[in-house]
Amino acid sequence: MTKPILVIKFGTASITHENGELDETIVAAIARQVADLKDEYNIVLVSSGAVAAGKKYLKNYSGTMSERKAAAAIGNPLLLSKYARYFSPYDIAIAQSLCERRHFSNRAQFLQLKKTYEELWESGVIPVANENDVVSDLELKFSDNDELATLIAVGFGASMLLFSTSVGGVLDREGKVVPHITAIDESILSLADTKKSNLGLGGMVSKLTFARLATRMGIKVVIFGIHTTDGILNAIAGTTGTLCLPQPCSMPARKKWLASGSLVTGRVLVDEGALTALQKRRSLLAVGVLTVLESFEGGEVFEIVDEEHNVIAVARAKVSSELLAEDRKVQNLEVAHADDIVLL
Repeated sequence: MTKPILVIKFGTASITHENGELDETIVAAIARQVADLKDEYNIVLVSSGAVAAGKKYLKNYSGTMSERKAAAAIGNPLLLSKYARYFSPYDIAIAQSLCERRHFSNRAQFLQLKKTYEELWESGVIPVANENDVVSDLELKFSDNDELATLIAVGFGASMLLFSTSVGGVLDREGKVVPHITAIDESILSLADTKKSNLGLGGMVSKLTFARLATRMGIKVVIFGIHTTDGILNAIAGTTGTLCLPQPCSMPARKKWLASGSLVTGRVLVDEGALTALQKRRSLLAVGVLTVLESFEGGEVFEIVDEEHNVIAVARAKVSSELLAEDRKVQNLEVAHADDIVLL
């Protein structure tokens, strides 16, 4: 693809009124601004709001999992119809993309998803992604659509990821927007209000957490206020919101996918010798594993933690944790090859 990729995420609170009704003024503004950008970027919109749009049609809605799934089933076509209506005057067709966690944890399925998006972009169609709440398994759900947007951005090699909010960006302790962030560390995360909106699942902590992952993968991230005039255009221009600066990253696409999109199933604790070897880009050998904290099968992805239980890498296993436990002292038993390990 010759155009850079732009991923824009809209949360429920940023595109709906307090009563949960879709704010059509916001959707119209999104369509107008995206129309100005479509010749310059291949664009993915990640939009929440299906549950909010559908829940009013359910009797005595109380927010149970089955009710949320039912509301999403009702709300998804309603949400897409609104997007289609406001993009139509710009001769832009949109496509629905309902994603599940397995579409990213399985690399073959992920590459199929990427190819589908490329076909849509080739025809000038803009995909609108959302989690497939109707069938997503509770244990395999995305934490929220901030995660979905980040996985798309990292996996597809986006140049920029935008998170819209109902406020102007990341706010400091005086309530002023922080214009730019060089590195997202604990001091920055402490600025985030831990409260979630009444409508959405995420919050500023979620946005900053996934912004940190995206910036580590070399992606520029802007957290901006959806109610700002021309907020999307100004966020791209760097004149509004909070710019989170990308970090240098020379990681190949497959390792970026491994670090961000894989479904982690296991965890091992390693010693200092193994840590030193990993930092030198060497393979993980069984002799360096102190204990298996969570089991896994060969071919699955597991986390590698140090003795303080800090996650220092993810890796794809060559052997199962059962075999590892049996043969941990076998000379040169390779648990994960260097090419399948990503330091975090």
